Amino acid sequence: MAERFRTLTSLKQIEAADWDDIANPAGGPFNPFLSHAFLSSLEESGSASPRAGWAASHLVYERDGDISGLVPCYLKSNSMGEYVFDHGWADAFTRAGGNYYPKLQVSVPFTPATGPRLLAEPSLRPKLLEGLQALTSQHEASSAHITFLPEADWSTAPSQWLKRQDIQFHWHNAGFTDFKDFLASLSSSKRKNIRKEREAIAARGISFDLLTGKDLTEDHWDHFYTFYMDTGARKWGRPYLTRAFFSLINERMTEHTLLVLAKRDGKTIAGALNFIGSDTLYGRNWGATEDHPFLHFETCYYQAIDFAIARGLKVVEAGAQGEHKLARGYVPVTTKSFHHLAHPGLSRAVAEYLEHERAAIAE
Repeated sequence: MAERFRTLTSLKQIEAADWDDIANPAGGPFNPFLSHAFLSSLEESGSASPRAGWAASHLVYERDGDISGLVPCYLKSNSMGEYVFDHGWADAFTRAGGNYYPKLQVSVPFTPATGPRLLAEPSLRPKLLEGLQALTSQHEASSAHITFLPEADWSTAPSQWLKRQDIQFHWHNAGFTDFKDFLASLSSSKRKNIRKEREAIAARGISFDLLTGKDLTEDHWDHFYTFYMDTGARKWGRPYLTRAFFSLINERMTEHTLLVLAKRDGKTIAGALNFIGSDTLYGRNWGATEDHPFLHFETCYYQAIDFAIARGLKVVEAGAQGEHKLARGYVPVTTKSFHHLAHPGLSRAVAEYLEHERAAIAE
């Protein structure tokens, strides 16, 4: 067979249907973050752009002129917006006289959600890894990183790719009929705590609108962007997503978007953005302009659980980190990543570090 690799510097260089046929094939589970609509919205809005440190270099594998594999890939000039932290590796390599940037990052920008990264039939995924190593050399990059990939791919890592683990906290639906049914599955102390938090929100007269599909308007996104900017400015100093991004997803994927808005005395005071997969609700961003005890937990966690039960979704992924989620019915789940470091000395040092880190995560 005639085969070749090529790269895309923009998702405008591939038809949406051609991308989605590989990324979300018919009959398989749907992952909203791998869709052409989501990734192209990040690029076209300027959220994931070379200026922001995300230069698209998507890998395309073709056989006999047909697209057989894809890898969402970016040439990075920093380590921002990845949620698998390698700043220490970059600092160490720089002190040793190396250049850690540019590097290749295989991920969904600003999105710490597990999903396929090597978009091809299983038998072709080793070929995609070979292509990524060649692309690393082509760009004279220090390394290639594949983050938040599924267990099936992680367990078959070739020897030149280092393995890394971390922890998130997810909620799992055990066939619950409603929120009370879910509470009944918890320990007495957790039940009491959750009831107390929900009752405190209700006592303050705070209500919630859960909006999806045609119910979403630009006014809603104006409100949410205000909340998002406030949270981003307080936590990181530079929020990643532009206002244009929210308008684009409102045009392209409202059926896969859930916006939870909190109201008090007729005023919208908080919001949480979620994306809807075939069996998973993915919590992404949140913010508020009023400070109320437990408002974050209700807006982001409990409203998400209510929605997931009503929709029959199996999982709620509420984002990175957060051991406080344990007290609210979420359970620890291991996340996985691959790392290929071209410099032998850096690779050996990181491999030794990861051995200790994996032991700590397991414990």
